Amino acid sequence: MQTQPTIHHRDSLAAHASPWRERPWSGVYPATLCPFHEDESIDEAGLVAAVEDVASVPGIQGIVCNGHTGEIMSLSPDERARVTRLTAEGVARATARTGRHVRVISGVSAEGSREAIDHATAARDAGADAILLMPPHHWLRFGRSTATAVGFVEDVAANAGVSIIIHQYPAWTKAGYTLAEMQAMVRRPEVVMVKMGTRDMARWRYDYEQLKATAPHVSITTCHDEFLLASLLEGADGALIGFAGFVPELMVELVHAALDGDLARARAAGDLVAPLARIVYAFGEPGCGAHQRMKAAKWLLGRFPSPVFRRPIRPLSFEQLTAIRVGLEALGLSCPVAPTVVSAATRERWQADGTPAGCG
Repeated sequence: MQTQPTIHHRDSLAAHASPWRERPWSGVYPATLCPFHEDESIDEAGLVAAVEDVASVPGIQGIVCNGHTGEIMSLSPDERARVTRLTAEGVARATARTGRHVRVISGVSAEGSREAIDHATAARDAGADAILLMPPHHWLRFGRSTATAVGFVEDVAANAGVSIIIHQYPAWTKAGYTLAEMQAMVRRPEVVMVKMGTRDMARWRYDYEQLKATAPHVSITTCHDEFLLASLLEGADGALIGFAGFVPELMVELVHAALDGDLARARAAGDLVAPLARIVYAFGEPGCGAHQRMKAAKWLLGRFPSPVFRRPIRPLSFEQLTAIRVGLEALGLSCPVAPTVVSAATRERWQADGTPAGCG
């Protein structure tokens, strides 16, 4: 009679076995949208109000501004610091109402170490508890050595005086980190989290186990909006996702249920998320097209001040906005804002652009 092999659980999973609520930097971290006026200037009052609204939701552990969801690539360095300061103001207002501590995280995107350090210190001085450190984008084309990749994080960690969340890009890009590189990074005491965006589900659990074995205190959060439940169940300490800024209560329910191991409850929440995700993500990865649709959807729902997305992204057409509204209403959601509310000047700009809406 053939016997089944005995599988020994790894000690590296001991941290995952402990209650996730007791682990640092776990739970739900929404990446938030940034509202703009029609002239593309930052709607400061709208930003503070939007942040306060999301940060007041029970279960939200931190607010992430200046991410890709927040259109960091269209913001100047001064604007990024200003957005961080306004985000901290919105979080403080939420804390005054709820008594809950919510962290402020600001994205940092820079092409060199000196620039990244400058941006990180500006974010820290503006009220950020941590930064979300993106890899330099010239790596996407030219690649980099391991010494350069690890050295970049070490440079910022040693000189910025702020906690760091590593932003892991998809494995198929030249900017994605290898497991060995991430292991070197999480050994730095300044690194508190890895925002895991490999989009390689075949490696997800193995990478999670190895990183936990290397640094059990470092949180591993999923940013896979399109594989959210799967990645949470494979191994994660939480989620850092744009969708949590769109429907925060629903995301808290889904993430908490998955982390608690309550599959039935998690799947029930997932059933509510799926049709909304199809409207926003259209079966694709999170990207500026999805973020633009999310902004428009939240505006149509009366929960965001404007659908304006900064150039060079072109506005969604009247037909696209109408389709989003129809999709939301088909789910039983009320859309008090109609696409016809858009100003005549904006409609004229749509007609004059003569270019495809969105960014693909």
